[in-house]
Amino acid sequence: MYVLVTYDVVGADVTSARRLRRIAKVCTQYGQRVQLSVFKCLLEPAQYEAMKHELEKVIDVSKDSLRFYILGKNWHNRVEIIGVQNSYDPEDVLIL
Repeated sequence: MYVLVTYDVVGADVTSARRLRRIAKVCTQYGQRVQLSVFKCLLEPAQYEAMKHELEKVIDVSKDSLRFYILGKNWHNRVEIIGVQNSYDPEDVLIL
């Protein structure tokens, strides 16, 4: 399934900056950054649950916010991009 993950970390102190980096690191392991606090992830249901579990351990639920938008398998019809597109299609062939 295709999932869009967004997050907001509140605070300008060292611990907030640390949480912000940790959240980004977890999201990078599962998907691709498309904006500063937005990641697109092509995941199996078990991967989705594992990612959520990892992120729940990092955030401060009294201050921070995580949002998961599940776009499903037919996501091509649900995503519209205007402007620069610096990303790849996760279902396409990727040659390194």
